[in-house]
Amino acid sequence: MSTELAPIVTAAWHGFVRHDVPGKAGRLSVRVGGAGHGAPVLLCHSILTSSAIWHRQALALAARGYRVLALDSRGHGQSEAPQGPYSMDDLVADAVAVLDHLGIARAHVIGVSQGGMTAFGLGVRHPDRLLSLCVIAARADAPPPFAAAWDDRIALVGAQGIAPLAGPTAERWFGPGFLEAHPAIATALLDCINETAPEGFIGCARAIQSLAYLDGVKTMHVPLTMIVGANDQLLVQPMSELATMLDCRLAIIPDAGHLPQVDHPNAVEAAIERHLRELARSA
Repeated sequence: MSTELAPIVTAAWHGFVRHDVPGKAGRLSVRVGGAGHGAPVLLCHSILTSSAIWHRQALALAARGYRVLALDSRGHGQSEAPQGPYSMDDLVADAVAVLDHLGIARAHVIGVSQGGMTAFGLGVRHPDRLLSLCVIAARADAPPPFAAAWDDRIALVGAQGIAPLAGPTAERWFGPGFLEAHPAIATALLDCINETAPEGFIGCARAIQSLAYLDGVKTMHVPLTMIVGANDQLLVQPMSELATMLDCRLAIIPDAGHLPQVDHPNAVEAAIERHLRELARSA
C-alpha cells in the first residue's frame, strides 16, 4: 500500500459506500468496501474520532480481498447521537446490529481505544460472531483512577461542547512534536474530533467509565492480537499484563502514541497483516 495515503480522511473513500443501519437507539453509519465475498473485517474507532481514522488500513485490507466495514460509533462521525446514558454493551449491540444488517455471520474485529473495548465486549458477549480480535490501545476494565479521569472531560463538554477538548486531546494522544511535524494530519484529526456530538462523547465516556469485561476476557476463546504504542504509558503496563495472562501476542510499537495506526501506520499494518495471515494459515 502506498505510504502517501492519508491516515485520516473524513470525506468519502475510494471504493467505499456508506450504509445506514438501524441501531437499537438510532441510525448508524458504516463505510463498506472491498470484496463482496471476502472475509469480513469490522473496524471500530476511538472515542472522539470516527471511521475516518481507519482510512489507510481500510483501503489496504480492501485491496487484499477483505470485505471491510468501518463503523461510526453512535454520536460520532455520521451516526446519530441518541440520548444517553450509554453502556459498553450498547456499543457492542451496535456492532452486532451492523453485522446483522449486512448479513455477516462472523467477522474479524479490529478496534482501537473505545473500539478495542467494544472488541473485548464482542469477545465476551458474542464470541460466536467473531473470527478473531485485534485490540489496539485498550484495556478491559475501568479501575477507579481511570474512570474518575473522565469526569472533568464530561463536565467540560457538557458546559462548552467538543471544541475545548479537541486540541488538548490531540496533543495527549500524539504529543505536540508529531502534530507540529504533520500539520495536515493535525488538521484532519481536529476536523474528525469536532464532528463528534457532545451527547455522543458524554454517552460513550460514561460507557467507558463502566467498562467491566476483564473477567469475561480471561475466559474467552477467540484468537487475539494486541497492539499498543510505546508512548501510550497508561496502557503499556495493563496491556502487557493482560497479554501475559491470556498468552497472546502483544506488539509494542516504538515511539507510537495512542492511535498508532495514525502516527506509525506501517508498523500497525504489518502487525495486523501478520495476525490475519497466521489465522488464514491455521484455518
